[in-house]
Amino acid sequence: MEKKIISGIQQIGIGIPNVHQAWAWYREYFGMDIPIFEEAAEAELMLPYTGGEPRSRHAILAVNLQGGGGFEIWQYTSRVPVGPEFEPQLGDLGIFITRIKSDDVEAAYEFMKEKGAEILSGIQTDPSGNTHFFVKDPYQNIFQVIGHDTFFGKSPSKTGGPAGCMIGVSDIEKARKLYTDILGYDLVVYDEEGVFDDFANLPGSSQKVRRVLLTHSQPREGAFSRLIGPTYLELVVGLERTPKKIFQDRFWGDLGFIHLCFDIVNMEALKQECEEAGFPFTVDSTAALGGDFDMGEASGNFSYIEDPDGTLIEFVETLKMPIAKKLGWYLDLKKRDPKKPLPDWMLKALRINRVK
Repeated sequence: MEKKIISGIQQIGIGIPNVHQAWAWYREYFGMDIPIFEEAAEAELMLPYTGGEPRSRHAILAVNLQGGGGFEIWQYTSRVPVGPEFEPQLGDLGIFITRIKSDDVEAAYEFMKEKGAEILSGIQTDPSGNTHFFVKDPYQNIFQVIGHDTFFGKSPSKTGGPAGCMIGVSDIEKARKLYTDILGYDLVVYDEEGVFDDFANLPGSSQKVRRVLLTHSQPREGAFSRLIGPTYLELVVGLERTPKKIFQDRFWGDLGFIHLCFDIVNMEALKQECEEAGFPFTVDSTAALGGDFDMGEASGNFSYIEDPDGTLIEFVETLKMPIAKKLGWYLDLKKRDPKKPLPDWMLKALRINRVK
């Protein structure tokens, strides 16, 4: 069997109370202005994480042409989404912060400050010397705008899209059995313990943590690898308190960062590898449907696993997607070399779909 291909972080799922209001905010502040799909439907296959019942939802997947992953902006329409009963703190289990790349952190900071965004810190420096700041959206989600040197195209935005996230774990070494051994984040940028000045204004920042920043030593392959670019995961474990699970007693799709999604090729090979490593698929669209999952304007296969602390990791094998919907131009990925990146000009044609 051929090996799986991981092209990078396709998107971060964000559960919010109003999908169109949220998308307008993400367009304005992060330039996530190119829709890949928009669909209202029932989440019929996510029963392990939606209380055993199908739930209606409205979702928009949007990207920034400067590159990075996308946002899957996700709203329940059959129930009122629920937030955590506590304020998540540094080291709590789950996706705590999404990393947004910028080629000019200072300009991004001044832009967001002038626009009135809730900025949590001044411009700080992480242990690798990279500048960044934290900003909160209107729905209490925290984003880290951080310096990055790899971009895809041009857009009016002061930032690109997501280039990773910060994940609270209970044990770094156990977590790396997934994030390093399966997902390929094998390069340690830093591994530090302490109370960190650049975390100073985050909830729970007064307590000692261990933070490990990981990236991948090998360039990613696949159709969207150049658009997504290099990505980073920062694993954080609290050393002075017992962590809480951010999504404890809540459903997938409730408020917050609901999943981390990777664009992949060869779902069967990935499934076998995950099972052998102790991370079996908990949701498998191919097994459930006996074929492809149709999202209206796009199609593919998807699956979910849990990391050792229950954080949801999604895998999507994209088979069809729109390039220029107004022209009826859809891309069939089943007819391409799975390792080869799509031509830049083709993905840059997505600007035709930009929503201001």
